[in-house]
Amino acid sequence: MTDTRPLGGEASARMGFGMSRPGRDPAGAEAAEDAERAAETLPPDARVDLAKERAETGIDEVFSSLDADLVGLAPVKTRIREIAALLLVDRARAQFGLSTSRPNLHMSFTGSPGTGKTTVALRMADMLHRLGYLRRGHLVSVTRDDLVGQYVGHTAPKTKEVLKRAMGGLLFIDEAYYLYRADNERDYGQESIEILLQVMENQREDLVVILAGYKDRMDSFFVSNPGMGSRIAHHIDFPDYTLDELEDIGKLMVAAEGYSFTSEAQETFREYLERRKAQPRFANARSVRNAIERARLRHASRLMVADRPVNKEELITLATEDILGSRVFADHNADHNTETDSR
Repeated sequence: MTDTRPLGGEASARMGFGMSRPGRDPAGAEAAEDAERAAETLPPDARVDLAKERAETGIDEVFSSLDADLVGLAPVKTRIREIAALLLVDRARAQFGLSTSRPNLHMSFTGSPGTGKTTVALRMADMLHRLGYLRRGHLVSVTRDDLVGQYVGHTAPKTKEVLKRAMGGLLFIDEAYYLYRADNERDYGQESIEILLQVMENQREDLVVILAGYKDRMDSFFVSNPGMGSRIAHHIDFPDYTLDELEDIGKLMVAAEGYSFTSEAQETFREYLERRKAQPRFANARSVRNAIERARLRHASRLMVADRPVNKEELITLATEDILGSRVFADHNADHNTETDSR
């Protein structure tokens, strides 16, 4: 039997759960709140400046941050702006006393690794907080290991502890399909799913859940768990980056670390990306970052073995050889060594 108790005192106090607070008359409190709302309601002939409302929330800062932090992803950014528009209009409707149920904000982010899903989730939490739909606006990112126990009686406390930490913010569950293992009847993931389902329904005013992972696996997960699929309102797909976008990401990352490519190194880095993209386990922006980190290692080793004083320009410049040292260019390096040996 699933435990139906609220997860935390703070959450239960906010949501009410049909219980009165100590020293407070619930009927009187509700009447006072209704009177306060009625006093704030705009007359029918009033007008709401949506542009002003948007500026006051500060969500344009979130959009600017998204554009600065993430190259491409136009469909994703468009969907986020659409969600923001819906919530702004709902706020305006509330000012006229128009009855509007709270939108379902649980989401599914699908796509390959390194396509910005976690970064977008972080910005989403900030946006929902600024719009008044999350109390705290923090992000709690977890995987199966954080939610599912290894023995009887271990899963429920782990899942509830994570949910308690996430209350008032956004819970991001990466590779959510690993919660369900159909081939193992003794797996405890289903217990975690049942707890999540209950909270996603009963406490959705105080928590937004984002389930993330590969699209095909997430589709299978929702088929196997229709209750979870029915609670997801927004399915957002994150496309793989194009070669041009990957190159732009690399430039941003290099500049952020205080380095720059020579013109030849920039061309070589693009060739690296083209080769790496065609290989297994490519992880988009994550692979770009790893490549730059290894280039920095080769750059540092190159300067050290030179055994001479270096200037500022040398300290900040990544050269072609810093890129060509990658195993991605194994065939190129082998050909080069053969030519050298034959001379």
